Amino acid sequence: MQHLNDILSLIDSYIGGSYWFVALLLLTGLFFTVYLQFPQIRFFKHAIDVVKGKYDEKDDEGDTSHFQALATALSGTVGTGNIAGVALAIHLGGPAALFWMVVTAFFGMTTKFVEVTLSHKYREKTADGTMAGGPMYFMKNKLNMNWMAVLFAIATVLSSFGTGNLPQVNSIASSMFATFGVEQYITGAVLSVMLAFVILGGIKRIASVTEKLVPIMAVIYFIGCLAVIFYNFENIPSSIARVVGDIFSGTSATGGFLGATLAFAFNRGVNRGLFSNEAGQGSAPIAHASAKTKEPVSEGMVAILEPFIDTIVICSLTGLALLSSNVWREKVDNTFQQTDMQVLNTVYDDSKNNPNNDREKLAYHISGEETLPVFDGELNVVNGTIKNTVTLIHARSLAEDVKVTYQGQPYSGHLKVTKGKVQWKDGLVITGKSLIHSAPLTSLAFSRSYFGEYGKYIVTIGLLLFAFSTAISWSYYGDRAMTFLFGSASVKYFRIVYVGAFFIGSFADTTIIWTLSGITIALMTIPNLIGLLILRKDMKDSLNTYWDHMENKFGIKR
Repeated sequence: MQHLNDILSLIDSYIGGSYWFVALLLLTGLFFTVYLQFPQIRFFKHAIDVVKGKYDEKDDEGDTSHFQALATALSGTVGTGNIAGVALAIHLGGPAALFWMVVTAFFGMTTKFVEVTLSHKYREKTADGTMAGGPMYFMKNKLNMNWMAVLFAIATVLSSFGTGNLPQVNSIASSMFATFGVEQYITGAVLSVMLAFVILGGIKRIASVTEKLVPIMAVIYFIGCLAVIFYNFENIPSSIARVVGDIFSGTSATGGFLGATLAFAFNRGVNRGLFSNEAGQGSAPIAHASAKTKEPVSEGMVAILEPFIDTIVICSLTGLALLSSNVWREKVDNTFQQTDMQVLNTVYDDSKNNPNNDREKLAYHISGEETLPVFDGELNVVNGTIKNTVTLIHARSLAEDVKVTYQGQPYSGHLKVTKGKVQWKDGLVITGKSLIHSAPLTSLAFSRSYFGEYGKYIVTIGLLLFAFSTAISWSYYGDRAMTFLFGSASVKYFRIVYVGAFFIGSFADTTIIWTLSGITIALMTIPNLIGLLILRKDMKDSLNTYWDHMENKFGIKR
């Protein structure tokens, strides 16, 4: 598994984790924001009116209402990215990563507007009478680039597993185990049955479920975030100051957090921002293609609201909860994961006044700017304690109070280490104090609130609803891509595999799943953004046509 993660990380470093990918994403949003004269600001109120159904017409063709399409698309984006993804971004890049997530969302509002409009414009009616759309259809029907359409559709199928399936159920199962002690495979089995029931009903059942789930889960999570923020209200000014103050400098070491560079905060903030709201990825247009309207731009207007709700509102609230509670820089008792752990060849001290500047050395090491010597050989463990003069790094922090157990008992013996990585075996557990990340970090933050220890239940329930609804929506994205590639008959086979993978993902390695998600996101995003840029004039013409229609039909001027 470690070898597989290393391979996936290397692939991700050249695409989703690269700076050129981040630049392509942001610059595309910036270009369309200027080219279309800030539509995310000018059309924001109009977008709300469209969602309300104010401009619906009787002869509109489609499968769902504007609100149902928005709810389905939101259920696909509001998921682990809002709970686990924000925590991971801050864990990796410090408070400034939150700022770059919000910036990504602001420009992403325009990107969503464009991709949904063009995808809706070139949608098709399938043999079973339902609507099918998405970037693959404008690539095929307008650009006449069938090879790009096929590439995007294949990436969508892969991403349905890497984005909407595996990381979602993994976060749910981990949270259920941490909170209630329910074994991961049991959670996976129950939810897999529920998932199968919903997705077999197609888009109408999916829309019916998501339009109820999204408002409920948003309210529950909103209350939980506010309970943390107001409980730690005295820390809000310093938290905001950290976000703003670290934008152009990176975050220096504080507590157990060893620091993060500006480049790392920028990269992780933008990357996690995309994972959260999916602007530019081309996934949401597949859901919006089902909406009832003859004007593609009207559905694009609806899509403007998605990154705002998903990232600017929900992710910002999560970020403030994490920062105001200070849990992002605290070491806590933790069960170590193999892929998050590394053994260094000597002893380091991360205390603030260390004369050897060990904190700075460790910070450079975990950021990849410099490399410290790693341990190769065998660790001598006596009654659960490592006797070698080594340092364990876990979750980008110096581990403390490390204990080794085997089959529930203190371990005595030797552990083989190759290039700093412990060779794991069944029954081996290594625990200690370190930073934590993803959903467990958010759960810890929610326990520092008016609800006390009960606060973590809000995260668990919120994660259950958020992530499950995301899995539902992504099953639809995958089956539309399968329909495009192989026809409607292939959908039933996709659904069987999708449900099976959902079960397996409940107990698979978390780090590998997150790495896989980054790769599949990039494989969808790159061809989609290229297509949008090519069709920039088409988008502007469509916008002009829309306002002519609105003026003639409803007397509304742009």
